[in-house]
Amino acid sequence: MVKDQEYLIKKASYCLDLAKKYGATNSSIIVNNSISETVNFRNQKLDESNRSDNLGVNITTYINKKKSSISSSNLLDDNLETLIEKCVETTKNTPDDEFNSLPDNNLLVKEVKNLDLYDDTNFENDQKIDYLKNLEAAAANDDKIINTESGFTQNKSNFILANSEGFCKGYKRSSFTASSVTVAKNEESMERDYEYSSKCHIKDLKDAEELGKLAASQTLRKLNPKKIESEKIAIIFDKRIAKGILSTFANAISSSSISRGTSFLKDKINQKIFSSSINILDKPDILKGLGSRSFDSEGVKTETLKLVENGILKEYLLDTYNGKKLKLKSNGRCGGTTNLYFENGNINYKDLLDLNSKSLYITETIGHGSNIVTGDYSVGATGFLVENGEFKHPINEITIAGNFKDMFNNLNLANDLEFEYSTNSPTLMIEGMIVAGK
Repeated sequence: MVKDQEYLIKKASYCLDLAKKYGATNSSIIVNNSISETVNFRNQKLDESNRSDNLGVNITTYINKKKSSISSSNLLDDNLETLIEKCVETTKNTPDDEFNSLPDNNLLVKEVKNLDLYDDTNFENDQKIDYLKNLEAAAANDDKIINTESGFTQNKSNFILANSEGFCKGYKRSSFTASSVTVAKNEESMERDYEYSSKCHIKDLKDAEELGKLAASQTLRKLNPKKIESEKIAIIFDKRIAKGILSTFANAISSSSISRGTSFLKDKINQKIFSSSINILDKPDILKGLGSRSFDSEGVKTETLKLVENGILKEYLLDTYNGKKLKLKSNGRCGGTTNLYFENGNINYKDLLDLNSKSLYITETIGHGSNIVTGDYSVGATGFLVENGEFKHPINEITIAGNFKDMFNNLNLANDLEFEYSTNSPTLMIEGMIVAGK
C-alpha cells in the first residue's frame, strides 16, 4: 500500500517548518511514494519479476530571489533536518535571479477534482503471469514469429505538494501497462514491431489475446519490405507515430524554449502556423486520462487550453519562472502538457488514404531528428507504399525530411482520434515531404 495523505502531509509540514527555522523566506516541498510491480516474459517463459517501493522528498528553498533545491529518499527526521540546513546554506550562496518565486496565490488550485485516476485493485503476480501467458500464446501463434517479449507493470502512487504560503494538496494515481514485442522471420527478411496498452484502471486495459495478436500482425505484415526511389511525396503517419508531431510542437511552445529564444515558434502568438482546419487542445480534466491532473508541479490550477485555433497559435505552455521572463502568467503547465491532442479532421481514414494516387504510410520512425530551433525534421522510417488507397507492400531504409513550418501548413487530419495515450492524434497526412530512398 502506498503511504496515505496524512503521512505525506506530516513529512511536508515538518520540512516547511525546518526551512523557515533555518532562514528560508519561502519554500516548496514535494513528498511522494510510488510502488511498482513488474513481470516480464520472453518466448512464453517467465523472465523476471520485481517490485520497487520509492519514497522521496524534493525540497526547494528561497531566500528572497535566491533559490536552490535538494532531494532525498531518506525521510528520517534527522536526515531531513541535515538536508534542509544544507539546502538553505546553498541558497545563501547562489546568485539572485529576479524571476525566482513561488507561484502567485491567486493562481493556485483551490479544489482537487476527482478525475477517477486511481484504481485500488491489486492485480496479483499470479494474475499478471496468467495475462502474459495468454498474451504470449496469441503473439506466438504463427510459425514466422521467432521471438516474443512481453511485460506487465502495475504502478500506484501518492504525493503531496506543499509550500510556505499555505498550499498543501495531492492525490493518488494508478497505471496498468501491458506491452508486447514480436520478431518475425522468413526467407527474405526479419522484422520487429510492438503494441502496448496503458490505462489508469485495470478493467480498461486491452485484452491480453487482442494485444498479442495486434503485435504479431503488425510485425508479420512488415515482412519482405522493398526499397523505393527518392522522391517528393505525401506522407501518412499512423496514429501512434503522429502523436510525435504533437510532442515536438509542445516542446517548441514550452516557455523555457520560448524565453531562451531557442524555438522556431518564438514570437508566433496570434499568428497562423497550421492550416486553418487545425485545432490543438490540452485538456487536463478528462476522466481516467493518462495525463489528467488538477494542478501542475507548482500547484497552479490547470484548465483546458486551446493552443491552436483555426490554425492560429493562441498559447504557450507557461510555468511561473519562464512566464515571468516573458511577462506572462503561468497557465499551469509546469511539467508540460496534460492530455494533448489534435481535434478530429473532417475526413475519414479511408478517404485520407484515397486523397493521393500514391503515398507512404509510416508506422515507425527511427532516431530523434526534430530540431526545434530551426524546425528541421529528418528521421529514418519504415512503413508501406499506398497506391489508390490500397496498401501495396512494406518499405524500409528510407529517410523522410521536411521543416515543421511547411509540414504544419500542409497537414490533413482524419476523424479517427482515440485517447490511448497522454498525447493523441488522428491519422495525419503531410503533403510534399522529401523521401530519400535507394
